[in-house]
Amino acid sequence: MTELIAVALITVLAVISPGADFAMVVRNSYLYGRPTGLFAAAGVAAGVLVHVGYTMFGVGLLIASSTALFTAIKLAGAAYLVWIGIRTFRARDGLTVDLESKSALGPLGALRSGFLTNVLNPKTTLFVVSTFTQVVEPGTPAWRQVGYGLFMSAAHLVWFGAVALFFSDVRLRERMLRAQKALNRAIGSVLVGLGVGLGLAR
Repeated sequence: MTELIAVALITVLAVISPGADFAMVVRNSYLYGRPTGLFAAAGVAAGVLVHVGYTMFGVGLLIASSTALFTAIKLAGAAYLVWIGIRTFRARDGLTVDLESKSALGPLGALRSGFLTNVLNPKTTLFVVSTFTQVVEPGTPAWRQVGYGLFMSAAHLVWFGAVALFFSDVRLRERMLRAQKALNRAIGSVLVGLGVGLGLAR
């Protein structure tokens, strides 16, 4: 499995796994309509770039300072993928979204809500850090690392943009939520497999 395939798989699975970003985009789209949902999705994608920035800087320092410590964190990252995979597989409760409050939310407010939800989400922090520690080696060029980060952000924009399109149509909302349990099991199984494979490959 190449670095690019590993990054793509981990990113796509992490992005489509329901969480805080998903709930926020669903709510904004459902309550306020398609444009507001799309602005929220753009905010999420922008938030990912913040995580990528500090992760690239920190991983670079780590590689330069201690190879052993970097290897240990890589193994911890693989263990995190297994852990989050098991949690995702075993998730039984449906996604809950607050649909009561309908205070006005303009484009900038929607962008800000998406950005802050992602930036303050520890799940995204762990996802970005664990992904980078799995694929970044001492010889990995900076341009490739930037490419990985841009791909992560773009994947969030595309997925949550699609979520905004779906959930701005009331008829499609229940259909998507009904598929959540099967989606969780599929995502969880693949994440566990990836984590084990990456951990044993050291």
